[in-house]
Amino acid sequence: MNWYKKLNEYFPVEEMKSQEHMEALLKDKKTVYKKDEGPHHVLMYVEFKNFVFVDYLFVAKSARGMGLGRTLLNQLKTKDKPILLEVEPVDYEDTDTAKRLKFYAREDFEHAQSIGYNRKSLATGEANQLEILYWSPSDAGEKDIYDAMTKTYDEIHTYKDEDFYGKKYEPTDKVLVFHTERKKDILQPFAIV
Repeated sequence: MNWYKKLNEYFPVEEMKSQEHMEALLKDKKTVYKKDEGPHHVLMYVEFKNFVFVDYLFVAKSARGMGLGRTLLNQLKTKDKPILLEVEPVDYEDTDTAKRLKFYAREDFEHAQSIGYNRKSLATGEANQLEILYWSPSDAGEKDIYDAMTKTYDEIHTYKDEDFYGKKYEPTDKVLVFHTERKKDILQPFAIV
């Protein structure tokens, strides 16, 4: 099965970039936008000078529990820079959301509790609230993670959006917000004590 089809069948439509968008990123931004693909996984990520952003991480059901996700994250951790990604809040009707959060908690990711992230899907027109998780080899603060997420949104998520979707995503300052008040930690229920 083709890499895009694997991602498209696993991730919700409101979170997916179009295949044309992703292929353009792989071509036009090949120095930063990368694809790592194998028989049981697809990892799409962005590597900037100061951080890595995981755009999509897919591990086939048949390979889950074998350490492949951990191996892929460990390869990114060797780059010795913060790693950030977006996740859906827990949806108790979708058990994969809780499994995903448990996985990232085990891998020492933290929840960026000061960052609000809510963007309207161009595919569905619906608001899509996501949470930001991050891992850092140093003491990167949530303001650093917010700045990294802003760069990702500006340079990757909205890249040629009007060309690919016929309309533009909302501006960064409407989608990403840095709060002084922290939200509840979504990883806390999954923390290993």
